[in-house]
Amino acid sequence: MRLDRNDPEGAVARAAKAYSNWGRWGADDRLGTLNFLTEDKRLQGAALVRRGVSFSLAQPFDMNGPQKGWRRRTNPVHTMLDTGADAALGTQGLPHGIGGADDVVAMPLQCSTQWDGLGHIFDHGKAWNGRDAATTVTSDGDLVTGIEHMAAQIAGRAVLLDVGRAIGTDGELADGFAITAEHLEETARAQGVSVERGDIVLVRTGQLARVQRDGWGEYAGGPAPGLSFTTAEWLHRSEIAAIATDTWGFEVRPNEFEAAFQPLHQVVIPNMGLLVGEMWNLEALADDCASDGVFEFFLAAPPLPITGAVGSPINPLAVK
Repeated sequence: MRLDRNDPEGAVARAAKAYSNWGRWGADDRLGTLNFLTEDKRLQGAALVRRGVSFSLAQPFDMNGPQKGWRRRTNPVHTMLDTGADAALGTQGLPHGIGGADDVVAMPLQCSTQWDGLGHIFDHGKAWNGRDAATTVTSDGDLVTGIEHMAAQIAGRAVLLDVGRAIGTDGELADGFAITAEHLEETARAQGVSVERGDIVLVRTGQLARVQRDGWGEYAGGPAPGLSFTTAEWLHRSEIAAIATDTWGFEVRPNEFEAAFQPLHQVVIPNMGLLVGEMWNLEALADDCASDGVFEFFLAAPPLPITGAVGSPINPLAVK
């Protein structure tokens, strides 16, 4: 796909038409490409557990996170409701010496490691499967494709494509590096792994390793390596169930047009129905995969079943 940098509107329209999955799983579909993640794919993923070692792919959920307040996105605020001091002082009003601690967290659902739900992005007022955005996602939440419908689905075979190691310098891609389908395929060949229908694909750019070393900087919304808009064809053709990256926004930033904002999101979420994950911490998993040469594993990454939510924080677990 050749890009006219001055025509994001036309590029989005052509890609949306070419790679649409509207109606593919019926008019009432709520899962999009998760329909590719079948029971057989879960069995295939479970068979990959050989060593019993597990990796959390989540960033910490705390006030030291990457958010800076853009569009009211803040880092999690953790507040104690009851503490050990309250128990020791005897102010909890509980009998026979028992005491306890309780706490609460306030946070945007997409402030750290998370999934973008199918109601997260619209294309010209249309939500996933051609629905009217105005009546699909209201002040009451996503009335049709709320993230709760995915709560039992996201477990199966996953593949790590460590593009940072395969293509980058010292294991990292530079900010603004656009990952093409050719880069993804070259990485898979170098790792000796295949990407199959129904897989969950994890793409490591190395950006998170860089900001962990140097500070958050512009990680949230600033320049980043990421998928090229041209990968829309590969994402559609490969029939993967989901994709996640170690970056804030999944696609390359700045975007590949003179005036655009997240155009690949506009194609893959409302038109393709692709589940997209962002801000995943792939470092420990990537080190292990590089060490043992195995880049496929079982992954469980269910969202919290928050009724009507258009995204969800997660603690993805990769098991090898």
